[in-house]
Amino acid sequence: MPGSPPPFDPEKLMTALADAFGGSEAERRVVARQARDLADAGQAERDRGHPLTVDEVVRHLRDAPDDSTVPERWNWWLGALEAAYGGYREFQVTRVPTGE
Repeated sequence: MPGSPPPFDPEKLMTALADAFGGSEAERRVVARQARDLADAGQAERDRGHPLTVDEVVRHLRDAPDDSTVPERWNWWLGALEAAYGGYREFQVTRVPTGE
């Protein structure tokens, strides 16, 4: 659709997360999946008035405590969204798969 923002790209987010925070591939992958699900649901766009972007995710995750893992950073931001709007718990990371 002309004028529509490009779809959310979880691979770009994984790269951006690695550059900004490091962490394991499994941690970055699970956060990227949850972010893609959040973008696909359209909830963040409805609540905040603009689509979710990779740059925005990284910017918000930078605000989390410095010693946080990538999933902890994600959950920290989702906790803020939950407090502000409600309905974000389903997008939080509850476990990181092992053996990847």
